[in-house]
Amino acid sequence: MAFEGRRAMSESHMLTMLIAGAATAALITPLVIRAAHYMGVLDRPSTRSADQRTNIPVLGGLAVAGGFAVALFTGIQLMPDWKSHPGFSGLIPGVVLILIVGIYDDCRDMNASVKGGLTALAALLPMSMGLRIEYVTDPVSMTSYWLPSWLSWFVTLVWIVGITNAMNLVDGLDGLATGVGIIIGATLSVLAWQANQMVGVCIGVALVAGLLGFLPFNFPPARIFLGDTGALLTGYTLSVVALEGYRQATLFTFVVPLLALGVPILDTMLSIFRRIRSGAPVFVGDRLHMHHRLLAVEGTHRGAVLQFYILTSAFCLIALSFTKLQGFVAGFFLAAVGMLTLRLLRNLGAFEIPESSEEISSGGGEK
Repeated sequence: MAFEGRRAMSESHMLTMLIAGAATAALITPLVIRAAHYMGVLDRPSTRSADQRTNIPVLGGLAVAGGFAVALFTGIQLMPDWKSHPGFSGLIPGVVLILIVGIYDDCRDMNASVKGGLTALAALLPMSMGLRIEYVTDPVSMTSYWLPSWLSWFVTLVWIVGITNAMNLVDGLDGLATGVGIIIGATLSVLAWQANQMVGVCIGVALVAGLLGFLPFNFPPARIFLGDTGALLTGYTLSVVALEGYRQATLFTFVVPLLALGVPILDTMLSIFRRIRSGAPVFVGDRLHMHHRLLAVEGTHRGAVLQFYILTSAFCLIALSFTKLQGFVAGFFLAAVGMLTLRLLRNLGAFEIPESSEEISSGGGEK
C-alpha cells in the first residue's frame, strides 16, 4: 500500500504528533488528579507496596489515553489513507476495551480471571483484523515457514496478553512503567520505521507522546499513579506496535522486539516461576521484582527508577543493533547477550527463589 512507504510520513509529522499528544496529556493530567480526588479513586497501599504514601490518584492512564488519542488522531489527519488500515481498525476497539478493564480495576478491583479473559478478548480484536504472526523465515537459508492457523492465533494471543501484563507488573515504582514505556515505545517505533511499517510508527509515536506528557506528574515523587488503566494501555499498545513491524519476520529479527521488551518479559517470567515453585498463587504480589531489588540496592525510589531506565535502554540499544546482524553472527551475539543477562540477573539476586508462599507474602510487592 502506498501509505506504508517512508515518504508517506516525515519527521515533521512525527514531531507534530509528539507535541500534540504530549501537550494534551500534560494539560489533562491536573484535571484527572482533581477528578480522582473528587471520586475517591485513590491508592491504598498494602503491606506489600513499595510506596506507602496514601491518597495518591491512580487514574493517570486516562491522561495518557487522552494524549495518545489526540496524537493518533493527528497522525490520521496528516495521513487520511491510514484510516482503513487493519492496524487501526483492530487497535482502536481493543484499546477501548483495555481502558474499560483498567478503569474498573482501578476503581473497584476486578477479579483476576475476569481481567485475564477480557484482556484476551482485547487481544483477539486486532488479531481478527489480520494482525498475527503468520510465518517465520530461517535467517540462514531465508526459507519461510508458514505457521498452522491455530499456532498463529495462539502465539499471537500469548504475545499480546503476555506483554500487556508484563508492563502491568513493572508498574511498581513512581514513574517506572511510564519511563520504560517511553523507552521501549521509541525503540519499537524506530524498528517499525526500519521495517517500513509506518502505521506501526504512528501508533508507537502516539503512545510515546501520551506518556511523555504524563511523566512529569508521575516521576518520583509522583503526584498521580499510572494505575492499571495506564499500565494495561501501555503494554497492550507496545505489543501491537511490535507485531505491526515484525509479525512476518526472520527468527532472529523477531528476537529484536523481544530484546526491546526484555526487562519486563524477564521480570514476569521470574515472578511466575518463583510463585509456582513456592506454591503461591501466580497473581499474588511480592517485593521480589527487579525494581524492588534495585530499590534495595539504590536506597531511593528515584535512584532505582533511573537504574531501571538505564537497564531498559541497554536492552533497547542491543535490539537496535541486532537489526544489522544476520545468520551465525546474530546467533553468536544473541548467545553472548543471553549469558550476560543471566549474569546480571544473578548479581541482582533474581534467582534467589523463596521456598514457601509465606516468604513470598512477607516479601511484599505492588503487583
